[in-house]
Amino acid sequence: MNEHVSQPRRPIRQLDAAAQNRIAAGEVVERPASAVKELVENALDAGARHVRVTLADGGRTLIRVEDDGAGIPAEELPLALARHATSKIDGDDLVNIRTLGFRGEALPSIGAVARLEIVSRPPGVAEAAMITVEDGAPGPVRPAARAPGTTVTIRDLFCTTPARLAFLRSPRAEGQATAEMLRRIALAAPGTGIALYDATGADGPPRKLFDLPPERGPESARRAARADRIIRGGFAENAVAVEAARDGLQITGLAGLPSVARGAPVHQYLVVNGRPVRDRLLLSALRAGYGDLLARDRHPAVLLALECPPDCVDVNVHPAKAEVRFKDPAAARALVVTALRSALAGAGHLIGHTLSETALSTMTANGGGPSGQQPSIVTSNAAPMGPLPGSRGWGRPGGEWRPPSRTPSHTPSHHSARPAPGLAEAAAAFMAPHDTGQAEQFEDAAPDAALDLPLGAARAQIHGTYILAEAADGLVIVDQHAAHERLVLERLKRARAAHGVARQTLLVPEIVDLGDGAAQVVDAADLLAELGLEVEPFGPGAVCVRAVPAILGQASPAALLRDAADGLLETGTTEQLEARLDAVLSRIACHGSVRAGRRLSLPEMDALLREMEATPGAQRCNHGRPTSVRLGRTQIERLFERR
Repeated sequence: MNEHVSQPRRPIRQLDAAAQNRIAAGEVVERPASAVKELVENALDAGARHVRVTLADGGRTLIRVEDDGAGIPAEELPLALARHATSKIDGDDLVNIRTLGFRGEALPSIGAVARLEIVSRPPGVAEAAMITVEDGAPGPVRPAARAPGTTVTIRDLFCTTPARLAFLRSPRAEGQATAEMLRRIALAAPGTGIALYDATGADGPPRKLFDLPPERGPESARRAARADRIIRGGFAENAVAVEAARDGLQITGLAGLPSVARGAPVHQYLVVNGRPVRDRLLLSALRAGYGDLLARDRHPAVLLALECPPDCVDVNVHPAKAEVRFKDPAAARALVVTALRSALAGAGHLIGHTLSETALSTMTANGGGPSGQQPSIVTSNAAPMGPLPGSRGWGRPGGEWRPPSRTPSHTPSHHSARPAPGLAEAAAAFMAPHDTGQAEQFEDAAPDAALDLPLGAARAQIHGTYILAEAADGLVIVDQHAAHERLVLERLKRARAAHGVARQTLLVPEIVDLGDGAAQVVDAADLLAELGLEVEPFGPGAVCVRAVPAILGQASPAALLRDAADGLLETGTTEQLEARLDAVLSRIACHGSVRAGRRLSLPEMDALLREMEATPGAQRCNHGRPTSVRLGRTQIERLFERR
């Protein structure tokens, strides 16, 4: 057994400047992308209109950043290499920060771990000046030749700390990280042109990786144009504008439609006061804003810019300034969530799914199922099994619809999961969608009267599952079960919002020990009560639960409260409790809606289409899948080789 061997006490001493700079570099310069970020931010703070970045070996052997900004006077070059020397703040007010860089650590930190050269010339000055750094020691200032602006060259990154090189990834991976970082900066500063070149092993000119020109016009137009260059796949055409303001906070940007969501969160760009960030609070708000419009494994493409007074956000909480902290995080989160929900709700049937070119290419003019097998089609002569939302059968004796006793084998397996006993029966009053009055308008009119509506006019039903509707610009296919369960869910949500969440009083109140989180839960008691969770303080660190949401059945009061407490501590909201309530409503809606396999008449189909048009979010089911697919007229003509 090894025994602890006491070490002789060492005296406290001051580290020399070189060691201090190398330690600081460990926080500021984590990898080549970190060094490029610091230098490009300096260029933007200097008012540069064009920035060019050149790398070799992913930034290991060469990083060069050139700009046409304000430049640095020759007499200030030595001071620029001193720690905590900056022109961006005066030190009296560390809250009112309006620049990207402000701590004066980038250049001395880089000089401590690499060979550094700075060449700069302010406008109106006759000649440029140059200074170099070797082994952390600045050299003399010398004359040089350069147009107005600044060039910073870094060679042999981490040459003074070679152990750090072992933690770098391959040159290709480091180059990709730098490119992604530059794209984020480019989206935050659309008025500045940013280019990236690769000089690895090149005897001739460096190879251009991308060159983004400065965008023109209003800020919103510039940001949209820049986003379309960076987020490929026609992002701007498949996104809705986001704009909202509240309590001194303002948010603008673009939110990608759920129909073009990605398999990974690689195109989520967040900007706070012109600074690109990866903030957990904002990313959580982003997901909550889309809610159940997206499947769990899909991620939206978004570009959101949040502006607020500098004293409302702390940008100095992360060594690389990649995260921020809001003075009122709940307000910032609420603004993002409500702005996204409002924008997506206003998008209407743009949220629907348009058949992609890839899917179209798999279809052939002579394709189909086995020989002799024809799809079952129901027309107006079909015998209905009961009315649908908006049809005249609702509200009349014998007109109530009840789900069939058997679910077809092709129905997804998760539909078989039943909610707690009694929940579906308790919500029966909400299962019959109200008559919107729109169905009667078209029931007695000419069949073509609905062609110009977003979902068109119902023409047939196939496989007892899908509604075929003719629109002015093509064909719409609707999944009747997915569409109706969304309609029922939205009605249940409206009822909950109007009448509150029913509470189930506990026969014996339960005491839950929450430790330090108890105070925050007690402070939010009124908010929790609105969601059916009744709590009150019970001694130090403990909370007494007297009632729980009735809709959650036999859920554990302690587990519910701990989930709510975790959400309050992390985001200041009751999101987790709300999510559990929504999940139960979703299950009720799923089991109380029109099943696949049920035959519908044309008036019933039209009634379903009209209510979908009147319900925000009806273009995605409760699980985030599309409820309708649109095949454009041009695409149909291509299938038959007419184009």
